[in-house]
Amino acid sequence: MTDAAAERTSRTFTTIGVIGLGTMGAGIAEVFARNGFTVVGVEVSDEAVERGRGHLTHSTGRAVARGKMSEADQAEILGRISFATDLAALAQADFVVEAVVESLEVKKDIFRRLDDIVRSDAILATNTSSLPVTEISTANSRPGRVVGVHFFNPAPVQNLVEIVRTVVTEPGVLADVEGLVGTLGKNPVVCGDKAGFIANTLLFGYLNHAASMLETKYATREDIDAAMRFGCGYPMGPLALLDLIGLDTAYEILDTMYKQGRDRLHAPVPILKQMVTAGLLGRKSGRGFYTYDGVDSSAVVADAHTPSADSVPQLRRPVRTVGVVGTGTMAAGIVEVFAKSGLDVVYVGRSADKVEGVRATIEKSLDKAIQRGKLEEATKAEVLGRLSGTTSLDDLGQVDLVVEAIAEDLRIKTTLFENLDEICKPGAILATTTSSLPVIALAKVTTRPQDVIGVHFFNPAPIMKLVEVVSTVATAEDVAETVRALCDQVGKVAVSCGDRAGFIVNALLFPYLNDAVKMLEAHYATADDIDTAMKQGCALPMGPFELLDVVGNDVSLAIQRELYLEFREPGFAPAPLLEHLVTAGYLGRKTQRGFRDHSQR
Repeated sequence: MTDAAAERTSRTFTTIGVIGLGTMGAGIAEVFARNGFTVVGVEVSDEAVERGRGHLTHSTGRAVARGKMSEADQAEILGRISFATDLAALAQADFVVEAVVESLEVKKDIFRRLDDIVRSDAILATNTSSLPVTEISTANSRPGRVVGVHFFNPAPVQNLVEIVRTVVTEPGVLADVEGLVGTLGKNPVVCGDKAGFIANTLLFGYLNHAASMLETKYATREDIDAAMRFGCGYPMGPLALLDLIGLDTAYEILDTMYKQGRDRLHAPVPILKQMVTAGLLGRKSGRGFYTYDGVDSSAVVADAHTPSADSVPQLRRPVRTVGVVGTGTMAAGIVEVFAKSGLDVVYVGRSADKVEGVRATIEKSLDKAIQRGKLEEATKAEVLGRLSGTTSLDDLGQVDLVVEAIAEDLRIKTTLFENLDEICKPGAILATTTSSLPVIALAKVTTRPQDVIGVHFFNPAPIMKLVEVVSTVATAEDVAETVRALCDQVGKVAVSCGDRAGFIVNALLFPYLNDAVKMLEAHYATADDIDTAMKQGCALPMGPFELLDVVGNDVSLAIQRELYLEFREPGFAPAPLLEHLVTAGYLGRKTQRGFRDHSQR
């Protein structure tokens, strides 16, 4: 809440009007009634009123069944809500929120009619998720008292509310609405009036990009979704989320955003329109990107695109001994992963001290696991017994697979692969953990490009489940299958993709982060409000600015530059603010200052 909202206490709200008692409207009515307000719900007909009453009875009944509300509480809450089929019932309402169908003309008609009904000091709000609040407000003779108040579904559960100000919204109105939303136990975030507001603007650009990735057959639906779940800790993959939202709804939101902002990244990808036209709307129709066990079911069933049991990857080449080049955090983690899985590991460092440092890092990690009861002391000895450290690349001559985990410098990596090509035995697989450099650039300097592949572990490797398996145009299929099978053997989730900048995760994640920086740069919303919107509105583990400060703004900028260079997409151009922060040395947590000051935290 802003300081202005905290200071203003002049307006008293007692009676709340809710227009539209569908799932969202009924949820909003319940939220206000739970917090002691008198609520008047208005629908277009007696039948619609009964449906709305049913939504409220069902929702509160579930709370009673779960022990979160007593039957007496339920009766008291429902007793605070009255129903009507005429807007005139809202004459004494202090605050009216509209939650009807997403039609600009329908909403404008409601706000026009409210002019002659509500008091002059009543505040009017629209719950639209994508339509322009400013245009809706112009239908009223006092547009300054109109705001957007975007609840998230289900309203009784979701804590985020986006409060949308227009260029004419009165400051006192905005402050009073912030205060009102705060009394509901919700977290209000304030933003300007543009399609998508905060959460949808950032979310749907990401979802659209994921749909494009599938449309171009860059990766399978299962691999795209698994990549974001296991690589970023997202609760759902983007394609499964689109099915949940509804592809028709997603198309409408993206189309509205594109028409307002003309950002090509928001232009709905063709596959969305095709699927909507075909009636493949997601869970609501029983089929979307996935096939479901009936209409409105969440249970996914096998279809023609589901991988068969026969497609489970096999070790087409034997892998008994693994080599790892590098002694940094990632290299040590990869060594630990392979050794804990029963494989002998030869790891190479530039000096004896660095080699010993890897062993010490792994020993410390194992000791922590023992303290937590996740590892037996005897197992520690077995794991350490499988390690062999050396300062000579020549000791990799007989390994079956080499994983390179050195600095992200193409020149240094290229020299290493030239050496590995000469040292390693025929048939050995040569892998790089690069997160941004072209794998084919390393393959082409060898005499065995068919044996070179990307194996992108995520940090920290012993904990993160995801591995991106990156095939070039030259990678042999038995190499890719062997690596996928090996990932499964060591307890990782392997996803397959082609050799292009960002692979799956970074290609989806960093444009979203870049869009958040642009939003902040435009003074559309604060960093705190943007982070809150994405954590609470989209259930993401971290907000974009929290994540940027953890990753490092320099790392983020480098990846964003690679994406822009590869795809030449104007929307991928790094946000100037990100460039300026890196120039100033504000790199995030590692320098104690990035998008936030961490020195006092």
